[in-house]
Amino acid sequence: MIRWALLVLICLAGWVNAADPEVRVQARLVPDTAIMTGATVSLEVDLLVDTWFTDAPQLPTLQLAGAVVTPPGGEAQHLNQRIDGKAFFGLRYRYQITPTEAQRFSIPALAFQVQPGPASTEMTVHSQPLTFEAKGPANTKGELRLVAQQVELTQAIEPSHTPLRAGDSITRRLHLKAPGAQAMLIPPPRFAEVEGLKRYVQTPRVTALSDGRGGTLGGQREDSVSYVATAAGHYRLPAIEVKWWDAATGESHTATVPAVEVVAEAGTYQAPFSLKEDLRALGQGARVSIASHWLWLLTLLLVVIALAWAGREWGRAGWQRLRRWRARRHQAWLDSPAYALRQARQQCANQPARLDGLYLWVRRSTGRRMLSSSEHPSAGHSQDDLLPFFQAAYGAQAKQGPGPDARKHLLQRLRQGAAAGQATAQDKHGLKHLNP
Repeated sequence: MIRWALLVLICLAGWVNAADPEVRVQARLVPDTAIMTGATVSLEVDLLVDTWFTDAPQLPTLQLAGAVVTPPGGEAQHLNQRIDGKAFFGLRYRYQITPTEAQRFSIPALAFQVQPGPASTEMTVHSQPLTFEAKGPANTKGELRLVAQQVELTQAIEPSHTPLRAGDSITRRLHLKAPGAQAMLIPPPRFAEVEGLKRYVQTPRVTALSDGRGGTLGGQREDSVSYVATAAGHYRLPAIEVKWWDAATGESHTATVPAVEVVAEAGTYQAPFSLKEDLRALGQGARVSIASHWLWLLTLLLVVIALAWAGREWGRAGWQRLRRWRARRHQAWLDSPAYALRQARQQCANQPARLDGLYLWVRRSTGRRMLSSSEHPSAGHSQDDLLPFFQAAYGAQAKQGPGPDARKHLLQRLRQGAAAGQATAQDKHGLKHLNP
């Protein structure tokens, strides 16, 4: 018994594998009658299979000259149908076609690639060609006209403050729904300029009108404008009209929203909070004001500090050179005859008088080491000046030594003798005149 059951199952599996899945394509136009240019006609394509889809179908691109074609969205409508007593499962896709020219349109056969189960290969099926006709111009002199099944226009007023004051704003929003029309073909409304109000038109929001099942019923558009009152007064925002045509009958209609009365009262603007109070509460005090001349002085000080910092190496080297120059000048002064003469004067003023400074001055000023030879020989007063000075200072009968006048006279005579000796030495060793 078990063997017979296994044999029946094997035969049934072979029969199922041998039968190819059946795929059908159905295409139609909704509506299937002539339409006006600017109206929208839907091309509905049903892809049906008697098994299942292993992958999403690949849809072709449809392009028609003189018409705007919107391809199907990402979602499709699921179908369950029985054809010739056989159950089919499928997906419905919609192409939205909006003619812009009055003519007859021919939709060619479209190729769809599907993958029905349990087959692992793709199958290509074609839809039947269709035609439709668009009558009557929907635009004149470049003006875009709205053709739809129905149009609903509403408005909302949103003041920034109640009551409205000078400096406040009021926003006017318009919402237009147009079943059977393309969203991108809905014309924008005209917001009028009003004297005393500044107009600020905002970016519109255009979206498709969904049927909630992945399909599109039409389009909708939302526009908004803000008006700012520059002064107190009474203002009127005019009514707005949108003219449209019935896609079925071709009759023209007008959708209207009423005018809006705006009253702006006089008033001063008061900030919702005080900046000074907040700063004082935070412990930061009031605003500090600094005079411009102090800013200039501070800037100059910063520049000087920056230059000093940048040139600190040069300054240090210059200071070292200055110190070395001062040291050389000081050492030259210590080695000069003038310093020795000052030292001799100070020592001769003491009691008893010292002579080391005097000898040092003689050596530096004349180059000799003896006082008797320090004067010029022609002066003839060296012995007469020096011997009485030494006898009075260091002799056996010396008591108090020479007085200040004698010491001063001796130094003066020695300086004169040294000056005369230097002049003689220069004449002796000097060059003869070129033109005697």
